Amino acid sequence: MAADPRPAAAPSNPSDAEAPTGARRWPRRLLLIGGVLLAPWLVLWLLVALVPFPAAWLSNDEVESRRLVDRHGGLLREALSDSDGRGVWRPLERISPWVPRAFVAIEDHRFHNHPGVDARGIARALRDNLAAGRVVAGGSTLTQQVVKLIRRTSQPDSARGLWAKAVEALWALRLERAVDKRAILEQYVNRAPFGHGAVGIEAAARLYLDKPASALSLGEAALLAGLPRAPSRDNPFVDGDRAERRRRVVLARMRETGSISAAEHAEALEQPVRVIDRQRRFVAPHFTSWVLAQDPPPGDVPTTIDAPLQLEVERLTREVVRALSDHRVGQAAAIVLDNPSGDILAWVGSVDFFDPDEGQVDMVVSRRQPGSTLKPFVYGLALERGFTAADRLPDLPLWFPTGLGDYRPRNYDRRFHGWVSLRTALANSYNVPAVWMAHRLGPAALLDRLHALGFASLTRTPEHYGLGLSLGNGEVQLIELANAYRALANDGRWSPVRWRRDVPRSAGERIMPPLVARLLSDILSDPIARVPAFGRHNSLTLPFPAAAKTGTSTDFTDNWTAGYTPDVTVAVWVGNFDGRPMEGVSGVTGAGRLWHRVMRAAVGHGRSRPFATEGLVRRRLCADSGAPHHPGCAHAVEEWFRPQHAPVAAPLPTTTRLVVGFPGDGDVFQLDADTPERYARLRLRAEVPAGVDALVWAIDDGPAREAPAQHWWSVAPGRHVVRVWPAGRPDEASPPVTFTVLD
Repeated sequence: MAADPRPAAAPSNPSDAEAPTGARRWPRRLLLIGGVLLAPWLVLWLLVALVPFPAAWLSNDEVESRRLVDRHGGLLREALSDSDGRGVWRPLERISPWVPRAFVAIEDHRFHNHPGVDARGIARALRDNLAAGRVVAGGSTLTQQVVKLIRRTSQPDSARGLWAKAVEALWALRLERAVDKRAILEQYVNRAPFGHGAVGIEAAARLYLDKPASALSLGEAALLAGLPRAPSRDNPFVDGDRAERRRRVVLARMRETGSISAAEHAEALEQPVRVIDRQRRFVAPHFTSWVLAQDPPPGDVPTTIDAPLQLEVERLTREVVRALSDHRVGQAAAIVLDNPSGDILAWVGSVDFFDPDEGQVDMVVSRRQPGSTLKPFVYGLALERGFTAADRLPDLPLWFPTGLGDYRPRNYDRRFHGWVSLRTALANSYNVPAVWMAHRLGPAALLDRLHALGFASLTRTPEHYGLGLSLGNGEVQLIELANAYRALANDGRWSPVRWRRDVPRSAGERIMPPLVARLLSDILSDPIARVPAFGRHNSLTLPFPAAAKTGTSTDFTDNWTAGYTPDVTVAVWVGNFDGRPMEGVSGVTGAGRLWHRVMRAAVGHGRSRPFATEGLVRRRLCADSGAPHHPGCAHAVEEWFRPQHAPVAAPLPTTTRLVVGFPGDGDVFQLDADTPERYARLRLRAEVPAGVDALVWAIDDGPAREAPAQHWWSVAPGRHVVRVWPAGRPDEASPPVTFTVLD
């Protein structure tokens, strides 16, 4: 067949002839795909341009810590903020100028030359990461890091990864448009983490160096600037050598970038950086832990602690426990209260708060049996019911029926002392009279009184405690015991303790009549009354008036002493947390030793005031019977009474001859080692018949001297003989009276 001579028609579009129909759609697809990929970025860029940076993100409230300060304004402890870190916001004006220079040099040396994102930095980071085969650099600017820190605080559930990096970069660009570079630097140094929960430069400076951020030297600023990149590894508490190497890297970087001169660099390398002892990161650890459990608001929390006294009580506690270690004493606790205000001045819960095994136990608020320290409240209730300090109580073999059989109380010394005065029974801590009195009063009435005095730990029924409540068989807290004794010092008015200086004092409530509290204070501060049980020289005796009472649990696991002056109350405990009994330790030799030293520290060098006795009346009694004194008494004593219970004084005897009324023949006196020699005097008294006006006294072989019927004689050790006669009539001298003064 012949070929068609007509030429083929040319296509209208040459390109259509060269490509298939499907190929013509690719450019449009690429445009569509590119548009889809770029659209989110365009939206984000529009957000950067149009959406303002949230002002709330820049607020410093979320990093505000709780700073517990003592009564003098000194920092005790800085606690975790709501963003799980410590922090106190400081404007750049209150931060050492070396700090921003150090951070810019080590973190972002082009900080002042980029708009929030550093393209050169990102490219350099990609190059370094590819070369290393792993991530060794991030390329984030300081501005991006601020955004990251803010988002972690305000949006803790925000996404992470490359998309998060892109979002942070865009927010960084927006942040740079919202605030200036100086404000961004301020945000960073106050939000950066520094390890051990420290957030912000001020918290880091105080944590590691114990100084404010405003006082940081160049070398110290370099040390802290090196921490945020790896705070858990580079901080000096974890690895001091690593932290020092990192500090030198920061200084070298500052020199390379021109932030410091060669001379400044060399000087900083020579400057010593003294990191504080990690064990002394805060003062009053048990107290501050208890305060934080009360959930105080962020910011400065003005507490009542006296830091110098606190540190001294901590030292004394360690020393006494070390001295008692041979007696199987492993722990101790102490608390000091200011009586008028109820302020907690010192609080030691254990020997070493940082001990990994027992340090966190706080015996100030833990519950243990207080032993005989509850006896003053038994006798206080008795005095209210009409008993007097002179009344005779039975210290005899007694038994009391209970649901579990007969209860036979025993004294600490395993002896009975017959009929003793209430003063003697309390001062010497005899058990039998206390149980007898509790039986008279009833356990329910005693428990009610203890509840009124703040012993909230006693949650069982009166039947559960029984008569043993008078001997401390219920578990209480040391802080409860101290505050109950403080009520005695405050004339029977109880009020809660105070731990914040900015909280008004509580007026409290009247628990017992003032005169009853004053009687108890006089008994508990009477060194002579406690001689039979404790001897003349014991740890309860101080060079100033102080009331005190000891207590020991039945199994010797707990040893207590509580006492007070008119101004301060001190309560201490020694023993073992694991219930191991002590050996050869009593209330005086154990807790009493610590109480003595803490009380002297609490009173300081000032003189303590005497206890008030206004409103009480004093009567002269026969020592043997407690009856009003009369000429037939072998020995006389004096006692305080409430006016309505004071005995009627015996009528003055009408004597027909001159005799020595005091001292009595055969009396024995003991010199007090704590009484200055010039005050060691004995008041001589003569019973004078009518018509005799002037008297002459003769003591031993000394010269006879004219003196009144009652006058003071300076005491001297030895055996003495005294006589008296009318002036000018030595032949009418009284019968001689012989007495002895022991040294």
